Amino acid sequence: MVRDGYFYGAGGILAAGVIAWLAAWPYAIPVLLLAAFCLWFFRDPERQIPTLPGAVVSPGDGKVTDVSLVTTGGTPRSRISIFLSVFDVHVNRSPIAGVIRDVRYQRGKFLNAMGANSAEENEQNIVTVEGEGRTVIFKQIAGLIARRIVFDRKVGDTVARGERIGLIKFGSRVDVLFDRDAAIQVKPGDRVQGGATVLAVLPVAQPVGVSTSGEREGSAWKS
Repeated sequence: MVRDGYFYGAGGILAAGVIAWLAAWPYAIPVLLLAAFCLWFFRDPERQIPTLPGAVVSPGDGKVTDVSLVTTGGTPRSRISIFLSVFDVHVNRSPIAGVIRDVRYQRGKFLNAMGANSAEENEQNIVTVEGEGRTVIFKQIAGLIARRIVFDRKVGDTVARGERIGLIKFGSRVDVLFDRDAAIQVKPGDRVQGGATVLAVLPVAQPVGVSTSGEREGSAWKS
């Protein structure tokens, strides 16, 4: 469980105790149920991280709402958008292994995270990760209910594929942007799991003249 869950849960249980002491136990039941929901909401299950070379894994649990081509910084990229409801696990994970090259927090609105405009107008944290000669951009986007985005890494940190890197509290959206030559593995409507579901596979550089037995036959490298 994420540490925040203990704070919310303990606070709810304490509040329920005070209400029961001042009034009666039946009045404390709704508060106890809310505390139980917070403990469940901040769950953090272990995941089997794919080892497939070039795999881009989902940064969060939820439903794929969009797979499209967008232009960022003058560069066309594929984008996969995932909506996280209040019933999904909200721990975020790195889509690839690499080094964090940029982290930019953008203040904005709190529109419905399923809306097309939320990707640009909502409050969000934009993270750029570089690894295996590729750059992948990952966005933590706030929604109608979400009011806090947590990101516990900094520029220069090395992260593993599927490593826990943050959290968005109470409903949100995550976007992943990557090179157009990736083979996309999901479609709108699919349910995905953070760190476990492969969203796309990026071509990985291979050594020239490597035989099927793995013996190297040349010293040059190619893509």
